[in-house]
Amino acid sequence: MLKLRIFILLSLFLSASVAHALDPVYKSSSGKGAGGYDVVAYFDQSQPVKGDSDYQTQWNGADWLFSSAENLKKFTANPEKYAPQYGGYCAWAVSQNYTARGSPKHWNIVDDKLYLNYNGSVKLTWQRNARKNIVSGNKNWPNLLTSR
Repeated sequence: MLKLRIFILLSLFLSASVAHALDPVYKSSSGKGAGGYDVVAYFDQSQPVKGDSDYQTQWNGADWLFSSAENLKKFTANPEKYAPQYGGYCAWAVSQNYTARGSPKHWNIVDDKLYLNYNGSVKLTWQRNARKNIVSGNKNWPNLLTSR
């Protein structure tokens, strides 16, 4: 009987301590990547533009919305080019080896890659040394994906 109790307790402990992988894309509560904003528009219009459910696709476990059929076509042809780095999680947080939600209203494009940040003040902090933060983020991101 004691062996059975020890086995049950050990099983509960092991199942509680199993790490779950981080979702590769930060999604809004409605399951939208980039909060439902058109990620192609950041590159073509240099501003956040809300997507429209008439132009949507699913990629990497999230629904992505676009403001036009043309932007949807561009994304589906090359999603890695347009999707935010670090799955849309806050670029500053990833550079510091943790995750936080990224906001589609606080963004940067560096070397033709889109980065989202948590809020305006975090964006300013990240921008002060963006290239160094990108190097750190690129190093941290693979481990963050698998260590949750």
